[in-house]
Amino acid sequence: MAMIAVISPAKTLDFETPTPVDETTKPKFLSDANALARRLKDLSAEQLCELMGVSAKLGELNYMRYRDWESAPKPARSARSRQAVFAFKGDVYAGLDVASLSRDDLDFAQDHLRMLSGLYGVLRPFDLMQAYRLEMGTSFKTDKGDNLYQYWGGRITKSLNEDLGRDGEPVLVNLASQEYFGAVRPKDIKARVITPVFKERRNGALKIISFNAKKARGMMSRHLIQERLDDPEGLKSFDAAGYRYHPDGSSGDEWLFVREQ
Repeated sequence: MAMIAVISPAKTLDFETPTPVDETTKPKFLSDANALARRLKDLSAEQLCELMGVSAKLGELNYMRYRDWESAPKPARSARSRQAVFAFKGDVYAGLDVASLSRDDLDFAQDHLRMLSGLYGVLRPFDLMQAYRLEMGTSFKTDKGDNLYQYWGGRITKSLNEDLGRDGEPVLVNLASQEYFGAVRPKDIKARVITPVFKERRNGALKIISFNAKKARGMMSRHLIQERLDDPEGLKSFDAAGYRYHPDGSSGDEWLFVREQ
């Protein structure tokens, strides 16, 4: 059985901390990323601010990123490019804690973890990426439509299907945000799609606490990797940070995990 988890990228990036491995792979949709980068390169810092809804400082930062974009980045230039799983820093990646994973863990992650991306479409952990900002929900017009969902169309779904394979009973574990999983067409996924939901009991009620839920998605990704899971039932043993599987609150393939306060 093939099981793959998908997670969202992060706005915060780290291109300074040394990476523990040198191996890199080429993003599947590098030519598409380059095409988007060329279009973004034509925009001024002010236009990027408006497009992305960011501050002048971030607009200038991203203007510089796209101005200096390399269509064929070189791994040795760590200040400009690095493996995706080491580049993203945010709540999900704090939970994943990739720096403490073994080399065997990372090799397993290369086959079983995918990061959805507005610029790159979908990334494997070792895929070489450059620093960027382009959220999937951005209304960025291209020759394929008015936004990035239209730009990517069904290609992300097709790529995931290819990775899931056709043997056995493939499973896609949706640990991405609604914004990013919106780029996937669940009805066209040729696999069972399981969506874990993370809640906490606060004042007698179950609530989703965004920061903690994001971190939990990363922790569950870590659980899948370290336990070498190939059967979704193994997800139910996830107990990091006090979360427990709640069958009574689960419905179909939406599985509830609760942390009691």
